[in-house]
Amino acid sequence: MGALDSLSDYISDYFYVSKKRKRKVMQTVNIKVKMDCDGCERRVKNAVSSMKGVNSVEVNRKIHKVTVSGYVEPKKVLKRIERTGKKAEMWPYVPYNIVAYPYAVGTYDKKAPSGYVRKSEQSLLQPLPGAPDDNFISLFSDENPNACTVM
Repeated sequence: MGALDSLSDYISDYFYVSKKRKRKVMQTVNIKVKMDCDGCERRVKNAVSSMKGVNSVEVNRKIHKVTVSGYVEPKKVLKRIERTGKKAEMWPYVPYNIVAYPYAVGTYDKKAPSGYVRKSEQSLLQPLPGAPDDNFISLFSDENPNACTVM
């Protein structure tokens, strides 16, 4: 018995294939969900909070936003919300103040919550070198102590 055990240990050391599991990353997923009433809000919140790996669920019915944080995958959260019968999509908006051109074609959206614009490639581009910038406006401001003294 001792010889067979040592032989099997010797062989298993050379042919051992380790299976490493891919670890999920802690992340926050924002999803736009059309909700009208308390029942819709409760149904979406219960469906998402029952998922494995979810730490917290925040539902904002006013701007139709569901924020899920935890060890989850965004596609799985989206599918779980769609299973409740609600129309859902990934959060398509970015804050208004980080966009270079908030009124570019395809960026401004009347249905967007206040303070947000639709995410698009044109809006996220850097301003052109010759374009007027906020720095020029603040150059002649009364609040700027280093402003032009000619004024």
